[in-house]
Amino acid sequence: MSARTETAATPAVVISAPRHRPWSDLFEREGTLGYILMAPALLILIIFLAYPFVLGIWFSLSSAKIGVPGAFIGLAHFAEQLQTSIFQQVIKNTVLYTSVATVFKLVLGMALALLMNQIFPFKNLIRAGLLLPWIIPTALSTLAWLWMLDNSFSIVNWFLRETGLAGALAQSDFGRAIKINIRGIPWLGDGTWAMIAIIWVNVWRGTPFYAISLLAGLQTIPQDLYEAAAIDGASGWERFRYITLPLIMPVLTVVVLLSVIWTFADFQLVQVLTRGGPTNATHLFATYAYQVGMTVGDLGAGAAISLFMFPFLLVMVVVLLVWMRKETE
Repeated sequence: MSARTETAATPAVVISAPRHRPWSDLFEREGTLGYILMAPALLILIIFLAYPFVLGIWFSLSSAKIGVPGAFIGLAHFAEQLQTSIFQQVIKNTVLYTSVATVFKLVLGMALALLMNQIFPFKNLIRAGLLLPWIIPTALSTLAWLWMLDNSFSIVNWFLRETGLAGALAQSDFGRAIKINIRGIPWLGDGTWAMIAIIWVNVWRGTPFYAISLLAGLQTIPQDLYEAAAIDGASGWERFRYITLPLIMPVLTVVVLLSVIWTFADFQLVQVLTRGGPTNATHLFATYAYQVGMTVGDLGAGAAISLFMFPFLLVMVVVLLVWMRKETE
């Protein structure tokens, strides 16, 4: 009996050509993928930054008012504002507000950063508490200051009245020179004191940002450099000047640059505290533009006032960056 071997037919293997997937090829290209990933952010910038900026330029060159499209009038709003005494006061106020507040925030923030860089009990808790003025919403914290600086309910004026200092100062030449009366200091009722008040509140709010940012820069400096400098006989000031300051200069540049921009364009703090008063004595670019554009309804003039901030900020930023670069070198 012979064995019969049956071989099964082997099916043929069909190799199909790969399907063409245009979307897959598109995502595999690095250059194209980069633009695709950037598209959402670019769209947001166009909608919320570029479009309002271009629209603001058009408003500044037209006679637009609320409910009225207006017509093209060129640079008439800019020329008109430069001739008004209120706008000239706004320029002085904004420059003074920004420069004085930035200097105080820089000095106090650096001092706090150096202090927080030491070893002491409850260090982390105190560092966290230092951020409170910065993380609290501006409008909410300014409302608290509005109550504390009120002419009738100010805690400072209450202390001056209860201790008799208000009456004594009101009768002295020095007190009359700085406009102190028997009720205390007219924080929000006098132009000079109102300007001091908004600068002080801005310093109180912005100093923690300087302190925490500079503290982060101090943490990156190797302690070996300080030890070597101390062995060589360098004093504390020399260690700060030749080691600390040069090494934290990149962080300091960014912090000061951001602070100048934010302070120059400040709106919420001044709007809540003084609304530009008394008698327009504390108006900044942002608050005055809001008053003219939204309260009065002159959109063209308001847009022109707000656009005046652009050349000022550009000059300040360029000067600051050039100076900081020279200091770094």
